[in-house]
Amino acid sequence: MAEELKEEELLEEDTQKGKFMTFQTGKEYFGISISYVNEIIAMQPITAIPEVDDYIKGLINLRGKIIPVIDVRVRFKMEPKEYTDRTCIIVIDVKSTVIGLIVEKIAEVDTIMDDDVIPPPTLGHHEHNKYVYGLARTGDTMKLLIDPEKLIKQDDMNMLETMQDNEE
Repeated sequence: MAEELKEEELLEEDTQKGKFMTFQTGKEYFGISISYVNEIIAMQPITAIPEVDDYIKGLINLRGKIIPVIDVRVRFKMEPKEYTDRTCIIVIDVKSTVIGLIVEKIAEVDTIMDDDVIPPPTLGHHEHNKYVYGLARTGDTMKLLIDPEKLIKQDDMNMLETMQDNEE
């Protein structure tokens, strides 16, 4: 029985390999490995949390589970933008903590193989460079591949984990 489960997990990992959920923020396209993505939901009412970084917009209630949400645009030090009907939340699981990423617009699921990824240039001092581990061209669009584990500061991660633990 345990062997069958392992085989299923390997198959699932295999079908997710090279798949990225891509989204647009500002004029740029970003990709996040689909292995982190739980679901994509419409914007929800957000309850603000006092005294947290400005990129942490607050908490949403998703089917009874309280989930912190961060605004990717604000995290990348871009001008905040009003949410529209295209704005949505990518619910991801990072180190066993469920977090929502508010993005302007979902693009598509792209297949990007390791061979197609190049390291980001170290030129310039863009805030999001520290979250980007690679660049990939798909069609005529350059996608910045982000590491979700670096999107959230460790202190914030600890605080969010504590909040989720207290809720359970």
